[in-house]
Amino acid sequence: MTATFDGSGRSDEPALELRDVVKNFGTTTAVNQLTLTAQRGQVLSLLGPNGAGKTTTIEMCEGFVRPTSGHIRVLGLDPATQPDQVRRRIGIMLQGGGSYSGIRVGEMLQLAAAYNDNPHDPDWLIEVLGLEGVRRTTYRRLSGGQQQRLSLALALIGRPELIFLDEPTAGMDAQSRLAVWELIAALRRDGVTVILTTHLMDEAEALADHIVIIDRGAVVAEGSPAELTSADDRGTDRLTFQTDVPLDTPRADAALGRVCGEVPAIQATRPLHYSLPGAATPQLIAALTSVAAEQGVLVRRLDVAHRNLEEVFLDLTGRSLRS
Repeated sequence: MTATFDGSGRSDEPALELRDVVKNFGTTTAVNQLTLTAQRGQVLSLLGPNGAGKTTTIEMCEGFVRPTSGHIRVLGLDPATQPDQVRRRIGIMLQGGGSYSGIRVGEMLQLAAAYNDNPHDPDWLIEVLGLEGVRRTTYRRLSGGQQQRLSLALALIGRPELIFLDEPTAGMDAQSRLAVWELIAALRRDGVTVILTTHLMDEAEALADHIVIIDRGAVVAEGSPAELTSADDRGTDRLTFQTDVPLDTPRADAALGRVCGEVPAIQATRPLHYSLPGAATPQLIAALTSVAAEQGVLVRRLDVAHRNLEEVFLDLTGRSLRS
């Protein structure tokens, strides 16, 4: 079934605007001079490592936390002084689910519909989100993925003009994840603004019109997925490639040197993923695939002068674990 969502209140005014926003908790600065804009009908993905300030930022936009300084406008309203008006026009998907543990799926959606002036039909949302089989199941007996789908249905029931999705596909199987991706695309087509926070880089790259990466409460990069991944700010060309089994990189380096002369060493960026700095010539590409074939290794994917979003994210925010 095709999902359609009738976003309203379109205008030239941004759906979401933060300007020089600061949030301090005692001596700790969680958000530091944060400025970002989401246009109407846009999917904006907010990325950052744990503790980067994403949750605090979203809670300020939803009207649950007041900024220390700066300006926030959600659909033209100030969430700090007009929280009820803001929340009547937005949808909020919580990771915690947002349902009573003993209530049944159908009952929860009927209850949520009763709180809204012009809700979506709960039965329609149950069908769209594949919850028909658990309509009479209590929340506590749902799987993690089913709880996530119910949480999404609750965020959508009031026909929001702007929706905040926090890790919307966490715990979902492949089929459910694809269905949610298609639903987000439908929201976008119908003019609903989506603010997406996710740790899944492929999800952000596939869905977002605009990506904002924050770290330590400040914006460190922003742009479209293509803009963020096309330019290598280190000023060099390079090859990135993925294999089906691990590559013996010292042996491959020696073989490449015999064929192409002096070349940089192959770098393993993560399991089965490699990077080779330097000019991407036809000779080098042919030699690389030949060297891999000598080891019985299949090169499944090869890109020239292109970083994926995960590499961009790690380059900007660091590769070491944080407490």
